[in-house]
Amino acid sequence: MLTGLVAGSMLLAGCSAGSTTAGSTASAGGTAPVANGATQIKVTLSGSSCAMDYATAPAGPVTFTVTNTDAAGLSEVELMSDKRILGERENIVAGLQPATFTVTLGGGTYQLNCPGASAENTDFVVTGAAASTASDVQTLLTTGTTGYGAYVEDQSAALVTAVAALDAAIQSGDVAAAQKAYAVARPFYERIEPVAESFADLDPEVDARVADVDPGTEWTGFHPIEKDLFETGAISASTKTLSTKLVADIAQLQTLTKGLTYKPEELANGASGLLEEVQSSKITGEEEAYSHIDLVDFAANVEGSEQAFEYLKPALSTIDANLTASISTQFDSVNALLATYKDASALGGYDLYTEALKASDATKLTQAIQALQQPLSQISEKVATA
Repeated sequence: MLTGLVAGSMLLAGCSAGSTTAGSTASAGGTAPVANGATQIKVTLSGSSCAMDYATAPAGPVTFTVTNTDAAGLSEVELMSDKRILGERENIVAGLQPATFTVTLGGGTYQLNCPGASAENTDFVVTGAAASTASDVQTLLTTGTTGYGAYVEDQSAALVTAVAALDAAIQSGDVAAAQKAYAVARPFYERIEPVAESFADLDPEVDARVADVDPGTEWTGFHPIEKDLFETGAISASTKTLSTKLVADIAQLQTLTKGLTYKPEELANGASGLLEEVQSSKITGEEEAYSHIDLVDFAANVEGSEQAFEYLKPALSTIDANLTASISTQFDSVNALLATYKDASALGGYDLYTEALKASDATKLTQAIQALQQPLSQISEKVATA
């Protein structure tokens, strides 16, 4: 997700070497080639495997080029440090052009994660100068907020691309393609929802539900499009107009998020706020009332919350190690629960949140989120007063 992020001075304070899992295996010996000033690593998705041609590189810029040859169940590659996503490409469909991302890495061990592969994680070792291990809390907090800002910018850029694909399907009149594109686009917005909501005039234009719209006010954004695609099942001239406006609004959001700076407590409040979003509109089924992909949004909110926490984690581990460990454990529990709802054949990759599923599982989901939110709500004060 953090394409272009200078991670060498940021993120390896919390990076630890893990045991290599034979999922993304190196298929060539020797030294990876260099082009345009960056080490070039090829990642191939094929069948159920995710293979790198080289599993090591010298410190500095590294470009990952991901090609899907014939892997129907694999479409995403992430480079991670601990649980922080440094670079990512999603929706890498077989037959399309290769997708690339570039990160600048300091010496240390990272993990290449390919969700859905026969073995999902493998170590990627960077040799040479190690990243800064500065332990000063304020330095770590500044590093975290800077990294989170790059994460938001990258999500915004990916959202622009995803909404453009949605618009192309709508303008062509292809309902089935538009439904799929809608499900692809939603997570990018949901991961950065606290930032999007800070733009009080723009967010209602993009993400208002019908109950949020004042009488006499035009309903625009994702959800009237959702209604047309999933309830009406037809694309009208009005749908096309709504889509054109959504493209413009998302472009504006990208402009507004570029260069934003954040305070540590804003990350903390946002992490907690995303869990409140889950409880207020995802578990109730209000968010995706027509498509019923609420669990897609649920998972994206949790991921966005976890990323905000992870960027604060090096500092939080110094401030309150026990609380930090407790929050990490609760995130693991929520993610494990969400994994039980994954369905690669379903729209967005998760079970549809039907009335039957809501009746049977809403309480369980609520309890899991509450168990996470309770310790997470404590970190805002801790980072603000550090």
